[in-house]
Amino acid sequence: MRIGIDLGGTKTEIIVLDDQGTALFRHREATPANEYGSILESIARLVALAESSAGQAQSIGIATPGVISPRTGLMKNSNTLVLNNKPLDRDLADRLQRPVRLENDANCLALSEAIDGAAAGAKVVFGVILGTGVGGSIVVGKQLLVGRNRVAGEWGHNPLPWAREEDLPAESCYCGKVGCIETFLSGAGLSREFRYRTGKQCTAQEIGGAAGLGDGEARGSVEAYRDRLARSLASVVNLIDPDAIVLGGGLSNIVELYEGLPRLIANYAFSDSLDTVVLPALHGDSSGVRGAARLWDP
Repeated sequence: MRIGIDLGGTKTEIIVLDDQGTALFRHREATPANEYGSILESIARLVALAESSAGQAQSIGIATPGVISPRTGLMKNSNTLVLNNKPLDRDLADRLQRPVRLENDANCLALSEAIDGAAAGAKVVFGVILGTGVGGSIVVGKQLLVGRNRVAGEWGHNPLPWAREEDLPAESCYCGKVGCIETFLSGAGLSREFRYRTGKQCTAQEIGGAAGLGDGEARGSVEAYRDRLARSLASVVNLIDPDAIVLGGGLSNIVELYEGLPRLIANYAFSDSLDTVVLPALHGDSSGVRGAARLWDP
């Protein structure tokens, strides 16, 4: 049995998978995101809870925003800020008294979807998280491509491609730069677009729901978001030309995002046609936790 943990900014989910990928146990709860020690204790308690229900696990994998820096051995690039500059993998191994493998949450999503999800059978997969943050990951032959600096796929911290007047003024990003894709395609980015158009403050989920019911103001905001998403994904197509793009995270549940999206990407990509498929994650918001459980697979 394999334990996977998805340590998100708002919720932490744990799952136990058997060798066939069947979930034997699943539980989620709020993340104590503002206190590092509380995060460690929360994970230890969840592991104990899972093993009391399903039995001793053979391995533990953890998905989290950010990555372990190969230079310092400390967390970097996490939008759960208390994790940055901490030896999270070592602290968890000490707390759990066994080795753990830790990987970026977008990497875990893409791995899950490439193995037995929406992109099963595709050779090159680009996985996307559209949520509180914007993450990306590359899987080739069901193996993660993490890169020399462990930032492969981090498209969310590139500038928005083909920026227009309506995209300005650009917002500051938590990473310290201005105009990152994440500032446009995160949930906060969609909310800001809707507020700019209407003067109303709504969450991304509320805007998506209203768009689905035919609200014109919400649909206009989603259309602007979709065009920015298409531009951003076209830059990915130009760089790695994946067989499939899988969208995960809360905003990937907005059905209207997929309307004509491949055609929009094709308008920007450097190609005379576009055969890349764009799909919602088959495992939904549990893709990350399933991918974490797969981190010890051969």
